[in-house]
Parts: sequence; C-alpha cells; structure tokens
Amino acid sequence: MPQLGFGVYQVPDDEAAETVAAALAAGYRSVDTAALYGNEGGTGKALRESGVPREELFVTTKLWNTDHGHDVALRAFDDSLERLGLDYVDLYLIHWPVPSKDLYVQTWRALAEIHESGRARAVGVSNFEPEHLTRLFEETGVVPAVNQIELHPRLQQPELRAFDAEHGVRTEAWSPLGRGNGVLDDPAVRRAAAKHGKTPAQVVLRWHIQLGNIVIPKSVTPSRIRENLDLFDFELDGDDLREIQRLETGTRVGPDPRTLS
Repeated sequence: MPQLGFGVYQVPDDEAAETVAAALAAGYRSVDTAALYGNEGGTGKALRESGVPREELFVTTKLWNTDHGHDVALRAFDDSLERLGLDYVDLYLIHWPVPSKDLYVQTWRALAEIHESGRARAVGVSNFEPEHLTRLFEETGVVPAVNQIELHPRLQQPELRAFDAEHGVRTEAWSPLGRGNGVLDDPAVRRAAAKHGKTPAQVVLRWHIQLGNIVIPKSVTPSRIRENLDLFDFELDGDDLREIQRLETGTRVGPDPRTLS
C-alpha cells in the first residue's frame, strides 16, 4: 500500500472521474473512496479508463454504518464492487464501529470471508478505538491490516497509534490537514514552510510521512493535487517536529467513534 494516497471524500460522483483521472495523471496510485461518499461509480470509471495497469493501483472502499451485520455486509461489498466495476479491491474497511448496534464483530467476520475469497486483497477498519480492536482480536483472531482514523496536528492520537503498531495494524490518517481547524495558519507550520520552501500543507503531510502514517489528502484542484504529492525532496528536522507536536489540543473535526450511531 502506498504511504501517500488520494482521498475523494465529498467529491460528487459526476466529478469523481475527472478528479481521480487528474490524480492518477499526477502520479497517485492509491485511491480511497467509500459507499458513503456516493462516488464509487465515478471513481471506478477513472480507474478503468486510466490506462494504468490494475496491478499498479491500490483501491480502498468502505462499508457504511447501515450495512453492519454478517449477511448485510456481504451484500454491501458486492454492491460496492459492482459500482466500482472492478473484480477486486485492495483494501475494504468497516467505516465506523457503531458500538450502539454491537454488530461490528459479525461484520468483521464477513470481511474476513471476503478477504479469503480474494475479492479484497486486505481488510481493515476505520475509526476503531482500542476496545473495539481488542474485541476483534479476541473474538475472531483476525487482525485488521489498517486502522484509518482522524489524525492531524490538533489530534495526534499517540496512544492509538502505539496500540495499532503494537498489534501489527498500520495507521492511516483521514482529515490529515485538519479540515479548517487552523493548522495551516499556525505560526509554527508557517515557519517550517518558509524554512523549507514548501507550503503549510506540504509541511503537515510531510509530518505524517515522517511519523509513518499512511495519508490520503483530498483536493479537486489540479495544482493542489500535484502539490500534495511533492513531499519527498525535503525532511522536517527535530525542531520542526517538536513545534508541530505542541499543536496537539485533542480537538476532533469529526464524530467520536465511541458515540457515533
């Protein structure tokens, strides 16, 4: 799985084909969508028509909260695969644990079966906290490949990242730039950007890369799509990393996984 991918959250389906095509042309090879986003059709069209060999692409999609439960999850996966127009996906995730329904273990067993069938090369979860992951380990013995979580300089999640690493789960960041929470305007980020001749967004994405996070920035602007990929010709130093670490506030831009229903 590439460490840097392209997210399509909030990209309308009729714009997804053009947007994903621009990302692929820029050099992205990992694309992250979800049933919730309503753009699997447009995303799949771009992937199929890109001319990029399927084996060079890494495609992720996710199961939505209304589709928890073993049999329902199997049908939901079939529907996603049909909308994408693909024979398989590289990664299939449970989007949220929805603990109030208490069905995520059943759902996880369905994903394990999908993985065994070869129609998902890997399976994982999104927005799972340690207590949710522990139940999966203990009740199924199947460890998720990835845990995709809200993760940015205002919400750095060191304990959850450490828990993932301890159990062999890769951590992936959604909303990596903080989605309007002021990170890109913070003086520490702007100082680092000026020092390295980069933009604030590139500095924050590079921070993720150096932490070892998988990251999936989203943009519909071609210049920013290319800019977000240009992260590998500089390195943040210890002072930069310490300054960004101080931006932690524990503030979410999305829901709390323990209470979302």
